[in-house]
Amino acid sequence: MIDLLIIGAGPIGLACGIAAQKEGLSYRIVEKGLLTNSLYHYPLNMTFFSSSEKLEIGGVPFVSHNAKPTRSEAIEYYRRVTMKFDLNVGLYETIKGIEKTDTGFELTSSKEVCHCKKVILASGFYDHVNKLNIPGEDLAKVKHYYLDPHPYFKQKLAIVGAMNSAVDAALECWRKGAESVTMLIREPEIPERVKYWVRPDIVNRIQEGSIKAHFNAELIEIKESSLKFKSADRVEEIENDFVLAPTGYKPDFDFMKNIGIQLDENNSMIPSYNPDSMESNVPGLYLAGVVCGDLETRKWFIENSRVHADIIMVDIAKKMKARLIS
Repeated sequence: MIDLLIIGAGPIGLACGIAAQKEGLSYRIVEKGLLTNSLYHYPLNMTFFSSSEKLEIGGVPFVSHNAKPTRSEAIEYYRRVTMKFDLNVGLYETIKGIEKTDTGFELTSSKEVCHCKKVILASGFYDHVNKLNIPGEDLAKVKHYYLDPHPYFKQKLAIVGAMNSAVDAALECWRKGAESVTMLIREPEIPERVKYWVRPDIVNRIQEGSIKAHFNAELIEIKESSLKFKSADRVEEIENDFVLAPTGYKPDFDFMKNIGIQLDENNSMIPSYNPDSMESNVPGLYLAGVVCGDLETRKWFIENSRVHADIIMVDIAKKMKARLIS
């Protein structure tokens, strides 16, 4: 039996592994995909909002070419941190179930059965899309993730929303030769929370007509060669080849329920945990990172949830010490 099993090999899961290692705890990090799986699936040319020092873990400096690092720099950084600490990481291993036992937990993965005293859930949310729930959403032309602009060259592209990912995609696809880029935006304008160095660019492109924007608009149906949306109480239909819908993501609530974590379904699905220890309502099972943020996925980021690792490890060490004394 090991002391700790950490679910998720993103930056926060890796930070938890480093903290466990420093406490002398036996641990294992399990990831259903590749290392920093979510970061890898970010847009190829993405630049972080945060500066590099705010993304550091384990006291290892993160040196980037510019003040705000890129996706590729972040992936390289976390890979080198993993190698520096020789972290015990199992990749492409999915947790199928967690059972509470008299001595801790029994976890069944796609590769083995593991027994541990404590569990940290640091699985993030990027793999679970907020669906539009409209006709045609399951067509192959609809994409919820944006990687790069090349597939949309000489295509009529519609983008749903106006958050950072949608704005970045609109500007990049327009510059890389999309035949047309149309944004369907629920708000009356481009939100102020869009990255401050990008917002003037998208506003100017819309004003000059290079990128078409429909404000107070709602996408209602997607067809093979067109789409319908409602704006100002009027339904319009436009020609369309692809729909990019970066409509946000959410934690795996079904998995959380299945392992016993209580969710406040009347209040944004907030999971039950003690912020002073990050321990959930299931004794010995801790939450770390953005998985704590329920539907408010903009609440937690790498920079403000790195501390979860140290908070959790202090609590685990204290409880293990108390058990030895008793």
